[in-house]
Amino acid sequence: MIRVAILGSTGSIGRSALEVIRRHPNRFRVAALTANRSRTALAEQVREFGPEVAVLAHPDGAVEGEAPAGSGATEWAFGAEAVARVAGGEGVDVDVVVNALVGAAGLRATLEALLAGKRLALANKESLVAGGDLVIQARDQGGGELIPIDSEHSAILQCLAGSTPEEVRRMVLTASGGPFRGLSRQALADVRPRDALRHPTWDMGAKISIDSATLANKALEVVEAHFLYDLPYDAIDAVIHPQSIVHSFVEFTDGSVMAQMGDPTMELPILYALSYPRRVADSTLQTFDPVRWGSLEFEPIDRDAFRMFGLGVEAGRIGGTAPAVFNAANEVAVQAFLDERIGFLTMAELVMDTMEVLGSGHADCLDTLLDWDLRARDVAEAGVAKRGRKKGRRKS
Repeated sequence: MIRVAILGSTGSIGRSALEVIRRHPNRFRVAALTANRSRTALAEQVREFGPEVAVLAHPDGAVEGEAPAGSGATEWAFGAEAVARVAGGEGVDVDVVVNALVGAAGLRATLEALLAGKRLALANKESLVAGGDLVIQARDQGGGELIPIDSEHSAILQCLAGSTPEEVRRMVLTASGGPFRGLSRQALADVRPRDALRHPTWDMGAKISIDSATLANKALEVVEAHFLYDLPYDAIDAVIHPQSIVHSFVEFTDGSVMAQMGDPTMELPILYALSYPRRVADSTLQTFDPVRWGSLEFEPIDRDAFRMFGLGVEAGRIGGTAPAVFNAANEVAVQAFLDERIGFLTMAELVMDTMEVLGSGHADCLDTLLDWDLRARDVAEAGVAKRGRKKGRRKS
């Protein structure tokens, strides 16, 4: 029985992970669940799965400071420190930690899990973007195992089975293109949050949906691939693939190309991460039908219309604290856009200006990264205040 802790269990990835576990009760057991402030939703999950520990991270979610009714023997804890303790297996026996937290807040949990020697099923790509070198050091130091949940990186992991790093020439990530694929930069000036949240392929949370619309998400994944597979940036590429059937390609030194394909569902990479390196039969997941999907399309990324992609990749190339600055500024920009304080195109302008103001430093420890993260947020917030428009007011 594999004992699983799910960090961010009330979000889209967390709910999908619980759905996978629900179908395999004899193989997986929920040992711990954490949420940010969704007290009611977390309490419902606790009643169904009966974890040993449940954590509410945000102070607003812990107003009452006590376990909700019907929690049974589950022990409740509150605050970000409690989430970190769960990630490290303190007070609860855990084999696999699913990190489905949103944003840079997931970095500490990632480090704690790897230092404790756990298998980390990572959906929080910001961990590797903001603190990639620290994450790899923690994995090597603690003996933990890093398995990606992102469909693209899960695809690469599957394509690499039986191969050595020396045999890999390059990797090509695929992107759906989001809801604005094909739009010009001029047309993007007038899009609104409700438009950006209508993803044509995937059902995701608000933050990642906006990242998909700007292609910031694909930039984050390029940086993530660099650290996961120890490949230089010149050997990592991305293309638009609107059907989201081919999840990534790996080209080998002999010219052979392998691709992992499947219907667009996060449950498959979640199941693979939980059971790796074995495969678990799951009749619920749809049988792939190539005839049903028909033609598959591929096209280059429009880097002029979607400038966030180039900014993120450039931050990765610069290294040091630059990726953390990019990530923090992007998080501020996304929230400001969702609040209709800035326009769609202003997000990339805000991130670029923040990167130019702060530059890059040496990412030598977690405290340093957290300091740069805060500085980037301050600069970005000032940029929002300078550029922003009042909520609900259209930009002329």
